[in-house]
Amino acid sequence: MEPDVFYILGNKVRRDLLSHLTCTECYFSLLSSRVTVSSTAVAKHLKIMEREGILQSYEKEERFIGPTKKYYRISIAKSYVLTLTPDMFWYKGFDLDGAELKDVHVNLSSLKEDPQGLNEMLSEFLKANRELGKVLEAFRAVEAYRNKLIKMIKEEYLKTIGDMTQLAILHYLLLNGEATIEELSDRLNLKEREVREKIEEMSRFIPVKMINDGRVLLDEAKIIEGGSDGEENPGKGK
Repeated sequence: MEPDVFYILGNKVRRDLLSHLTCTECYFSLLSSRVTVSSTAVAKHLKIMEREGILQSYEKEERFIGPTKKYYRISIAKSYVLTLTPDMFWYKGFDLDGAELKDVHVNLSSLKEDPQGLNEMLSEFLKANRELGKVLEAFRAVEAYRNKLIKMIKEEYLKTIGDMTQLAILHYLLLNGEATIEELSDRLNLKEREVREKIEEMSRFIPVKMINDGRVLLDEAKIIEGGSDGEENPGKGK
């Protein structure tokens, strides 16, 4: 059955839990520590998402002596597109598995801006559907590629740097473009001073800019420039 993704995403706690799970595998007590509701409420939200087919739980033995812990992981790989206007409510889900990167030619100039008569309007709508289909196929391919890349980035960062908090900050910046210190503090359940310290540490490996008003963003120009010659750009954190 198709999961009721809008029901799942309609709750902020569930959105936060999913966001944490995309950064790293999480066991129950770790997830509970990342949100501002009781462990009972967290258990309820996780159960709902398991029931809808969004999550899977599994048990994992710890590396050192200790009890087996229950972990959770996201069990789907999909993107969703939604349009909501006074005249249209439409959404579609796309499986990301099997998507291929390839150029797509979209011919929007062939669409008439002011069609006349019902038959011409219907014709233009159907032609617009075809062009939209091309856009959505390109969107599906790019999202599958981004998903592959972020998985590789997480694995490489943990292997070479090994700091989960830094990775959580990098993960958030890659997906959202920028963040404030306050946002990251709330998200990571850390003091703002601790977030700043982690950003300073991360800046030794990743070019990060901290703006005077408390905003944090990746220095895209330096990252892309550094990536063009295959050399590591250490960044300055300024």
